[in-house]
Amino acid sequence: MKKYLLSIFTLILPLLTFAQDEKGLDQIIDEKFGNATGWFVDLIFYQIDFGGGIKIFWVLFPLILGALYFTFYFNFINFRGFFTSINIVRGKYDELDHHESMIAAGDSTPGGDNIETIAIENHEGEVSHFQALTAALSATVGLGNIAGVAIAVSIGGAGATFWMIVAGFLGMASKFVECTLGVKYRDIGEDGTVYGGPMYYLTKGLKSKGMGGLGKVLAVLFAIFVIGGSFGGGNMFQVNQAFQLVENITGGDQSFLHGYGWAFGLVMAVLVGIVIIGGIKKIAKVTDKIVPFMVLIYVLASLFVIFAKYDMIGDAFAQIWNGAFSPEGMAGGVVGVLVQGFRRAAFSNEAGIGSASIAHSAVKTKYAASEGMVALLEPFIDTVVVCTMTALVLIITGSLAGAGPSSDAEAILMTSGAFGSVISWFPYVLTVAVVLFAFSSMISWSYYGYQGWSFLFGRTKKAEYIYKVMFCVFVVVGAAASLNSVIGFSDAMVFAMMVPNMIGLVLLAPKVKAELKKYMGVIKAFKAS
Repeated sequence: MKKYLLSIFTLILPLLTFAQDEKGLDQIIDEKFGNATGWFVDLIFYQIDFGGGIKIFWVLFPLILGALYFTFYFNFINFRGFFTSINIVRGKYDELDHHESMIAAGDSTPGGDNIETIAIENHEGEVSHFQALTAALSATVGLGNIAGVAIAVSIGGAGATFWMIVAGFLGMASKFVECTLGVKYRDIGEDGTVYGGPMYYLTKGLKSKGMGGLGKVLAVLFAIFVIGGSFGGGNMFQVNQAFQLVENITGGDQSFLHGYGWAFGLVMAVLVGIVIIGGIKKIAKVTDKIVPFMVLIYVLASLFVIFAKYDMIGDAFAQIWNGAFSPEGMAGGVVGVLVQGFRRAAFSNEAGIGSASIAHSAVKTKYAASEGMVALLEPFIDTVVVCTMTALVLIITGSLAGAGPSSDAEAILMTSGAFGSVISWFPYVLTVAVVLFAFSSMISWSYYGYQGWSFLFGRTKKAEYIYKVMFCVFVVVGAAASLNSVIGFSDAMVFAMMVPNMIGLVLLAPKVKAELKKYMGVIKAFKAS
């Protein structure tokens, strides 16, 4: 164990030297890597030009159309199941996993399913419903909610907020489907460790439908993409943006941290390493404390700003509504605003990407649909609540006037300035929140990446520590270097995950419907008993 941790520093030291050179290894890697992988990034983020200034990323189509399809196919489960989902998280139906009195030969649910068959459902797991939810939320609630929203409303105007909310509600259905499948087709190791996610429901689920060959190909593709995404978008990008904000708040170019990104990265790497060595149980114990805390702080601060300028609330909602359907000066009109809203919502909540199902598959439950119900709360919290709060703060404080941010780093500063205009000291709190957002995102994405790694390279301790050491090394590199091409490629891999995942979700939707019918029948029988 110690030798693996020590090897982190052995690998890091030469990288730190290069990262400080003006023409160091990071710039060389950036150029070479960009030339070699540019085609892949261009393919994933290709924009279809519809004319009139409307350009739409093609990846949005399967995400949006898939979410619409699941919303109708499951009879608006994203709305009908909302309060049931809250009750599950509250533990109201925890007894279902231990309610032996219901399990009697010949007894059947109102839905027509024999309860005895449910008794043999796999109910092993590692974390509670609440911990699974916070572990998955920690990977999505973050910079996208702060920086992404600022970019969306700067480009698309206040109206983009309306379409973000719509996309959030639709995304709830996609999350329900993928996380139900994650539990249904998970693997349980001899030591009780859970292995789950798209890799497993693509192989086992599609095999059960006579499409085993397709399932294997899709699963391998997904595993490769999730590993790449974990190193870049889920790691290097997070720590890089967190460091930029910390450096800015402590003086910018005059900051004592200027030029010492590696030191910031080293501290983060040690903290991340301490957590991820413990696996999903340790990760869940950290996220179930950090996530509620940072979301609560952020929402309370947003509400303070909103109510401090209460006379602007009505006008803000009028701007959101009018801007959604009759935008002024926006290229592409209504469609252009819609695209900005849907784009940022998809980039923020990752519904349909498949990543969240990896965390949710570790839950302790007999019933796959129970966790799908819990998971549908994610896009609601991430997009409908947190993103909307950010948008309202930006609109009410008048921060949208002038040129919009050209990068995520500038967007974070724009949001920070909006809060600072009402709460002078809040930019410091926001900086801490961003660091926590980045930290929680990294530890959750390390778990996602490791699940893909173990699927490809085996479940040995050696394979596990190789991945985790590499992940910690990339934390330092991400803070110290400007590897834009590497991070761009990794972001592309995150959205490439959508392709194999969405194919599997559509093909396996009938399996999910059966799980939902079974679980709702058990709840009905439980209430009647």
